[in-house]
Amino acid sequence: MKLTTPIEQITQRIMNRSRDTRAAYLDKVNAARNNGPKRAALSCGNLAHGMAACGAEDKALLAEEKAPNIGIVSAYNDMLSAHQPYFVYPELIKQTARRHGVTAQFAGGVPAMCDGVTQGQDGMELSLFSRDLIAMATSVSLSHDMFDGVVCLGVCDKIVPGLMIGALSFGHLPTLFMPAGPMTTGQSNDAKAKVRQAYAEGKAGRDELLASESASYHGPGTCTFYGTANSNQMLMEIMGLQLPGSSFVPPNTQLRDALSTSAVEQLISNIKQQEKFAIADIVTEKTIVNGLVGLLATGGSTNHAIHIIAIAKAAGIIVDWQDMSDLSAAVPLLCRIYPNGSADINHFQAAGGMTFLIRELSEAGLLHQDVKTVVGEGLDKYFLEPKLVKNSQSEIFRQESQTQQSQYTVEWQQAISQSLDETVLAPANKAFSGHGGLQLLTGNIGRSVIKVSAVADENLIIEAEAVVFDDQNDLVTEFENGNLNKDFVAVIRFQGPRSNGMPELHKLTPILGSLQSAGYRVALITDGRMSGASGKIPAAIHLVPEALAGGYIGKIKNGDLIRLDAVKGTLEAKVDSKEFEQRSLAKKPSEHDQQGMGRELFSQFRACVTDAETGATSFGV
Repeated sequence: MKLTTPIEQITQRIMNRSRDTRAAYLDKVNAARNNGPKRAALSCGNLAHGMAACGAEDKALLAEEKAPNIGIVSAYNDMLSAHQPYFVYPELIKQTARRHGVTAQFAGGVPAMCDGVTQGQDGMELSLFSRDLIAMATSVSLSHDMFDGVVCLGVCDKIVPGLMIGALSFGHLPTLFMPAGPMTTGQSNDAKAKVRQAYAEGKAGRDELLASESASYHGPGTCTFYGTANSNQMLMEIMGLQLPGSSFVPPNTQLRDALSTSAVEQLISNIKQQEKFAIADIVTEKTIVNGLVGLLATGGSTNHAIHIIAIAKAAGIIVDWQDMSDLSAAVPLLCRIYPNGSADINHFQAAGGMTFLIRELSEAGLLHQDVKTVVGEGLDKYFLEPKLVKNSQSEIFRQESQTQQSQYTVEWQQAISQSLDETVLAPANKAFSGHGGLQLLTGNIGRSVIKVSAVADENLIIEAEAVVFDDQNDLVTEFENGNLNKDFVAVIRFQGPRSNGMPELHKLTPILGSLQSAGYRVALITDGRMSGASGKIPAAIHLVPEALAGGYIGKIKNGDLIRLDAVKGTLEAKVDSKEFEQRSLAKKPSEHDQQGMGRELFSQFRACVTDAETGATSFGV
């Protein structure tokens, strides 16, 4: 398991770059550490307020100031399928804690919005900034200083990164993430995509489209394609912040409930060894690199080209797109999960899931083994698979689940040694590609990233005339009017974080896909996001500098020849350099005023946000 040279070198580069910021972060964390329950430092009046609503048993434990107290931070709401299962978690956590002489309190809730609901709508312009709002809400939840450990309940796009950033601001506390699991498999992703494309072409009606979407998104749990939500779960597991093998177990099952109970018991154990298991001790430069390797090996969400940078920054670690691109060149693609294939996340789990993936990457020398996790030192326990058994006496890494609903034991056993479906999950020596699929593009327009793992070889290089839009809806109108039946590069600007909160432009995927299927060579360039479902269309996204910050995407005119070369990693406007330099920048249309749907309340985020390559965060450079 000797680490490969590129992984070692890139990690060292990140460590050297982060030396001062990481040291400052750890100084802050160490100043907050103590040896006993945190609430012991509160006054009697403080403590009385903090336990006033508790039952007699919990109040007695809290008053003694000896037993640990767990804070629960949850993104529960019952509109979103991924978060609806969290309804029962607080009581499960509290019951488990009481059996061990420990208390647990619901510290606070954080907002959870769904990009699937807001896709193409005005509300999407709040989406990216909701991550920072969640981070702030997490810190408010923990600011009462009543807690000795934290359970974070969250799954989807901005929620997990927000919870992570907030938790890292309380880096002295042991913290554990508890997933809710994916919904069961419904209609295939390929079938869903075909109906969407047919609808975009006017060949299917709204009733047919809604029936198709409802067959795909049909029950509790995460959406089953490999977008940002499931990329989040992969990330939390490979970074050692969730129990081994726990990411993709469906909700409302005995194994899911038993794993949740085991997670609480693990956190209680960790609290008693606080200096070893604080989240600041787990999230290091090596952990961040492991997360990036997992993202690249699985063809994960492009949204993490922003989120991992922001998470790392919260831990004093500085990562950039060059690091990601260089890692991508060294990491093979081991997964074919939609949109990088036809399988869904349940197929991935059935083929071997995270335990097979982590072991393969480890044996190939692509993951740091000398890391801390919520279950101890190293990644060895993440090679094991959780099984639901009764009355087992096995000594293999084991936790007992004794909820009122069940009397089962979760036992971690040796996992399969071979993938059960190599068309979905490949061993390292039979990788789908030697490249992780994320490429940095540079040139006279700026810097951007492109996900190429689902792009056909013949579409990796596109040279065509620009068709410029300042609003995604204008592209939709042009398509509906039949004006886009040609080769072209769609340039969609004023979609960056400073301009309108960097909404995802996934609404355009069926349209561009339809044109590509009709034989036209099309691509997309934008300072916005394309989403965790970035697929077969070559899309240069997250472009920096953005148009509103003086980026040269604001100088592109209709008819300019644009060359996107994902092989060489270049993105250029083929315009005379002197002429291009002298052109005036386009002005943001006045109707883009971000009023209504709550957008006016987020103006302060737009005013102070950093660019995409530095995490698009409102918490400073």
